[in-house]
Amino acid sequence: MAYDAGWTACTPYNDVTLDEVRDLVQDAIFSRGPKGVKRTGIFVGGRDTHLAMEMMQAAKKSMVPPFEVSLFADPSGAFTTAAGMVACVERELKKANQGGLGEKKVVVFGGTGPVGSTAAMLADNAGAEAVIVSHKSLAKAQSIVDLCNQRYGSSLSGADGSNDASVIALVAEADVVFNAATEGVQVLNSSHLQKAGKLKVACDANAVPPEGIEGVGVMDDGVPISGSPSGAIGIGALAVGNVKYQTQHILLKRMYETGSPEFLDFNHAFEVAREYVG
Repeated sequence: MAYDAGWTACTPYNDVTLDEVRDLVQDAIFSRGPKGVKRTGIFVGGRDTHLAMEMMQAAKKSMVPPFEVSLFADPSGAFTTAAGMVACVERELKKANQGGLGEKKVVVFGGTGPVGSTAAMLADNAGAEAVIVSHKSLAKAQSIVDLCNQRYGSSLSGADGSNDASVIALVAEADVVFNAATEGVQVLNSSHLQKAGKLKVACDANAVPPEGIEGVGVMDDGVPISGSPSGAIGIGALAVGNVKYQTQHILLKRMYETGSPEFLDFNHAFEVAREYVG
């Protein structure tokens, strides 16, 4: 992705721990001088969104002006994927004169994972009432909710999605449904959706059969869901994936084109995704 965006050399560092960030950053910035350092950027990957954010802060604190470089965190592409999901849903709500995500009930299946929890926080920031659902237990959902609320000032809530009765109760009250669960797992079937009388948009990030949300195809981008009692529309994984790709591409280019260091996280990804989808 960095090469696609125009970077000429990319050096990976694997299995980096938080306490190694300071030395790695300072080795990179002090060796090149104030002018050379402007041609350097740091991308934080991994699979843990919270650790990635901690590493971003540690890297930022390790810099001494004028030895500063841009930072971009996108662990497993979770930040840009979540940004794409929320931006696409917000666009469709506005197209239908629903006023965006403000005061909407948003239910996130697979919400305990990196994509789901980030999507929930972005929806919350956009004014929605966001609920993180765990297919294991309420306690699991609540543990992620507490972490997000404490660290990022969100106001998320948690819910149990371990049985059909719980899932039906959740979708019955939902204006928007996100699926960010493990690939190849169907979290909502047609019988669940028949109970979703308020549903306006369903967004599925799963590109591996079966559909994560039955009736939402991977190519769908604002396509009506067959049989939906509320006339809900669907957004599929490839539609989200295109916005995710473009968002990451734009941010990676921005790292070296900007005249001053930038520190880019999921909030910046959402700003770019919003602008891209128009």
